Amino acid sequence: MPRHTEPIVNSALGDALRAALPSCDVRSENTRQIVDNPNLRPDILITAPGRSPVVVEAEFMPAYAAEDDARSRLGLEVSGTGSREIDAAIALRYPEEVADADDLPAAVRAATLSYAVIYNDGARFPQSGWLAGGVDDLADLIRLVSVPQRVVEKAADALQRGIDRAASILEELGNVRPDAVTDIASLLGMSRAVQTYRMAGAIVANAMIFHERLAAPLGAPPLAMLCGESARSPQTAVVAAWDGILNVNYWTIFAFARDIVNRMPSAEAARMLRSLYATAAEVTADGSDQAQNLIGRIFQRLIIDRKFLATFYTMPASASLLARLAVARLSADWSDAAAISSLRIGDFACGTGALLSSVYERVSALHENAGGDAAKLHPAMMEDVLYGCDVMPSAVHITGSTLSGAQPAVGFDKSRIYNLAYGRQEDGGVRIGSLELLQSSATMTLFNTSDPAMRTGSVGEETAAQIIAEVPDEGFDLVIMNPPFTSNTKHFDAESGVINAAFAALQTTPSDQTEMANRMRRAAADTCYHGHAGMASAFAELAHRKARRGGIVALVLPLTAVSGSAWAKFRELIAAGYAEIVVVSIAANGADISFSSDTDIAECLVVARKLESGEKPDGRARFASLRRRPAGFVEASEIAARISEIVEARRLEDGPYGGSPILCGDESEGEVLDAPVSNHEIGWGAARLSDCSIAQT
Repeated sequence: MPRHTEPIVNSALGDALRAALPSCDVRSENTRQIVDNPNLRPDILITAPGRSPVVVEAEFMPAYAAEDDARSRLGLEVSGTGSREIDAAIALRYPEEVADADDLPAAVRAATLSYAVIYNDGARFPQSGWLAGGVDDLADLIRLVSVPQRVVEKAADALQRGIDRAASILEELGNVRPDAVTDIASLLGMSRAVQTYRMAGAIVANAMIFHERLAAPLGAPPLAMLCGESARSPQTAVVAAWDGILNVNYWTIFAFARDIVNRMPSAEAARMLRSLYATAAEVTADGSDQAQNLIGRIFQRLIIDRKFLATFYTMPASASLLARLAVARLSADWSDAAAISSLRIGDFACGTGALLSSVYERVSALHENAGGDAAKLHPAMMEDVLYGCDVMPSAVHITGSTLSGAQPAVGFDKSRIYNLAYGRQEDGGVRIGSLELLQSSATMTLFNTSDPAMRTGSVGEETAAQIIAEVPDEGFDLVIMNPPFTSNTKHFDAESGVINAAFAALQTTPSDQTEMANRMRRAAADTCYHGHAGMASAFAELAHRKARRGGIVALVLPLTAVSGSAWAKFRELIAAGYAEIVVVSIAANGADISFSSDTDIAECLVVARKLESGEKPDGRARFASLRRRPAGFVEASEIAARISEIVEARRLEDGPYGGSPILCGDESEGEVLDAPVSNHEIGWGAARLSDCSIAQT
């Protein structure tokens, strides 16, 4: 029987990772990889354009030196990567049986590997013990750690500073040319205010970051030539370049930005473009592939109507946790591009697209792990698979551009990202955004204008004032949302003119609010909607109607959804119509009680599979109580995996033994308890437990 050496096994693992990471360069046991140290031989080195290099240092169990070897690689500069340094290294332990395998490639693919991440700042994940998984799990971890959080935060701070400078320029312009600024505000569906100026700056900055990434593949002139210090007329040059890009595609990214720049006087446009050119250069200096997501991360800071829309931004790690729990339930052949293209995934309160982006990222990773090409999948994902709706034009823009940024060099013909009618319309009636879909089983009329910047199609082909989109009942494999929580009661701190906070956004008048509330009551009659539960209960009903039989519903909801009396009908709906129910909450205090940013409202994640025709509910759910909100993508990934892999969770009736632990290495992230959900009137009491044994007692 063979006894394989570690270098031979490293080469076999490198081959397996190469198949799971087709967009990466994976090298095993190679010298001449490290600058100033050509004789150093990393076990496995993974590099990719726009990402930091990752090294894997592996040994057979017990692997006493693996961590020290991994730590010694941190900070080293990798040849041929544009001065990129290793920011994260993975220490890995092979099980002993791999060394004696007759079929080494098959043994490596089947092995349960144990590993830990060592970061350049001295951190280790998990803090103690080891993670466990197969090759695909290791590939997933490599994807996550190849985007250093410090790089993302540095770029986000630079972007915020640049947007603030752009906002100052627009604010000054408003003092001397109020007509120009009013025109820009109208384009965005907003009023003249500092938040509007920031939003406009964010949209132009977004386009400029994209321009830097697209200039070479599209043959467009670089920004340095268009709006650098030596450029004579930045406004004319940039608009002309963006017109050229729009002739190819990318309407979701450049149309809004072009029209904002066009509406400014040339002197102010030049100032803003030169300032944001410097910002774009700073944001992309590290070459992070995740730069495009930065716009979405700060978008919630800019929304003028957050008080009334209550659309709190889903934290990136929280979005990843919910997306992974949901996608794990989808029954799809991830190697089959046609099967993936037939999926329908919707977010009818998409905001900046955090949840849709997380779902897309997970689907792409699973497709790559199965040997697929994520770039070839991109047109179908944008044209057919992903549906997003929001009432704010600027939100729709950010969602569309963020999703497009997954494969910025790959074009597509249309998108399913829609700006919905909200408030008083030209026909004299009122509309209530996505909740219009409660009255439609197959189609709904969506708001659109003849202005190219507001066209729904990504190539601007739709120019009618109204368009019809197919959003069928029971037509979606996955509905995922973090809906508005606002109730229809007047807030104690509401401004004058607000009589119904649920419909007070986007400058609606008191009479508009009254009519919209009446329309809401008619649309949500005989549903799980309750005025005291708020708009989230209506969106929960919408998710139920749009999910197909066997489809998945995944929602961010206030914790009152599992305990509040106004949510009783929702709990009854889920208990009677769904199986494989998972409720995730956070058994902590302070800011950690929510999965969204800028809110002190306790929240929960609800993921469930809609019953097939004739299938009976089992009347139970799994309640995962976390110690804290996931701090990053790696932690979120591990928590989702551990929750999903529990076959038989400890039950409420088992006695005071506690729930099934959620372990990341030796660290407890929380517990899972299986409990009945039959008592929908009183509530589901097994959520947010710091010690499940108390409930069992």
